[in-house]
Amino acid sequence: RREASAGKQGGRTLEIQRLIGRSLRAVVDLQALGEQQITVDCDVIQADGGTRTASITGGWVALYDCLRWMEARQMASVSKVLKDHVAAISCGIHDGQPVIDLDYIEDSSAGTDANFVMTGKGGIVEIQGTAEGEPFSEDQFAALMGLAKKGIQRLVSLQQMAVA
Repeated sequence: RREASAGKQGGRTLEIQRLIGRSLRAVVDLQALGEQQITVDCDVIQADGGTRTASITGGWVALYDCLRWMEARQMASVSKVLKDHVAAISCGIHDGQPVIDLDYIEDSSAGTDANFVMTGKGGIVEIQGTAEGEPFSEDQFAALMGLAKKGIQRLVSLQQMAVA
């Protein structure tokens, strides 16, 4: 049951909403959008970990689709409003090794867990990283960042295919 249908949203839900909003706004020209408001409702139907990242990546596709609908009605221009792609992916250190797109088991036992939100051009929108036990090193962070960049580029390719 969705918290929104019960009329009260918890702190986790509100935090995820803010993250999705920040991520999508990073690639939207709000001036070009004008006085119009778009609501992106993200329901992750099936996920094995990574609901935040799936919501951001899928939310961009929904936003693009909405803007295309608006463009057909001369309400907005996709190319003017949408400056870039945005996607997100989880990475972590599991059993001492950098891992991308952690599943639930890996996520719950990872020594380090991080979410990376980046644009299609490689700009960093947000990074959330946490050491669950022992602190992680700068080299480990760099390895996670490298994995995230490659993963984001793959997700951007999938977004391009989805909206083609």
